Amino acid sequence: MDQHHPAASAPARTEPTAAAPAPPSPVAESQAGLQAPPRNPPAHILADRIATTLDDQLVAKAQEVLAKDNKPVAPFWVNKYKQNAARNWDQFYKRNTTNFYKDRHWTEREFPELQFGDEKKVVFEVGCGVGNFIFPLIKSHPNMVAYACDFSATAVSFVQNHDLFDTSRCTAFVADLTKDDLTATVPASTVELLSAVFVLSAIPPEKMDDAVENLARVLAPGGKVLFRDYGRYDQAQLRFKPGHRLEDGLYVRQDGTMAFYFTVEMLSELFQRHGFDVEVCQYVIKKTVNRKKELEMDRVFVQGKFAKRAS
Repeated sequence: MDQHHPAASAPARTEPTAAAPAPPSPVAESQAGLQAPPRNPPAHILADRIATTLDDQLVAKAQEVLAKDNKPVAPFWVNKYKQNAARNWDQFYKRNTTNFYKDRHWTEREFPELQFGDEKKVVFEVGCGVGNFIFPLIKSHPNMVAYACDFSATAVSFVQNHDLFDTSRCTAFVADLTKDDLTATVPASTVELLSAVFVLSAIPPEKMDDAVENLARVLAPGGKVLFRDYGRYDQAQLRFKPGHRLEDGLYVRQDGTMAFYFTVEMLSELFQRHGFDVEVCQYVIKKTVNRKKELEMDRVFVQGKFAKRAS
């Protein structure tokens, strides 16, 4: 492997992501992260703090760290990482199968819209992985109709072979949100709740508009996107060594997957451009304290709800 390549020394995964491209890519095939926190972090997590802006001290410290990154990535590698995104995710699921992420039981707490009991609802999870969001809901909501997609065929196969997968109420399929028309599988304007949890951050910024427009087509008027992802100046962003930033806010990990770190302003504008009202869009800041190393770290996420406007 080319040790001078940006991904050769990227930090390990700290939230859900994808996997490394096969040769001839020089990316190391190790577990770095984009979507789920470390399984047993040696740290104490303090109470969440909600904010619409980041405090000046956090921003100043983060910008001081990021200013040290003056090593640009060659355009050839930037393009290669973007082109290999689906392949990298598929390699990740082949390597980790269903063992990497835990079921997301926290989603009903963070998004009360998911507490609909026996009511019939159409729910769609994009970037479903192996079903850690959709199956806990299927189990507790007997009348829910579910759709789930991912651009990893391996991940979708795990969903389709899950004990709770029932073709009478769940459809799982392979799709790239940036180019595959979701209405080819999901009837247009029928989805009431759509989960986009740690999904858009894996998409290059120039393709995010295409993805959100795709989501809008399947949502019913008034239907909501329930969103959570990485926020700007998250500790995971600051841990990248110089030479891993592909462009502003976009980084490559050790396994060749990408992670984008959002601001609430960018995210709100993105959804507004495609016919959504912003119900809420804010930072969720988790301060963790590693008592052994006497370190404090700020995990920064963005969380939002975006409702499709009636035409």
